Amino acid sequence: MSGPGRTVTWRVHLASARADVYEILTSGPGRARFWAQSAVERDGRVEFHFPNGTRWSSVVLERDPPTRFALTYIGGSRATFELAAADDGGTDVTLIDTDVPKAEYEDAHAGWVSVLLALKAAADFGVDLRNHDERRTWDDGYVDN
Repeated sequence: MSGPGRTVTWRVHLASARADVYEILTSGPGRARFWAQSAVERDGRVEFHFPNGTRWSSVVLERDPPTRFALTYIGGSRATFELAAADDGGTDVTLIDTDVPKAEYEDAHAGWVSVLLALKAAADFGVDLRNHDERRTWDDGYVDN
């Protein structure tokens, strides 16, 4: 693909405090609660391991506690999480994934909904919505992988 890709933007409201949400997004144990089987950070890189066997090495691009976290993501896009304190004590999270390759846009657009709702379940209710089954993955049409 030549030139800039497309942008995916989603928002979700969490009942959890902004500092708690930031910790979940930016720590290996936190990311493992909702995003990937494993997502450990070493030397500014997050090594994502997904149930379908996919591995992705992301570079942390920005860290501004507790308001902003950005990293490179699958396909070379830039995923930015903006966290705003809400008037009810919770957090409004805005995910902006820029430069998503055209061929990956549909998967990215839908995939972020899955990630953000899993974040909400983990942060607000301590629940993991994923099935953790390598036989039932996003590649096979399952949204709960």
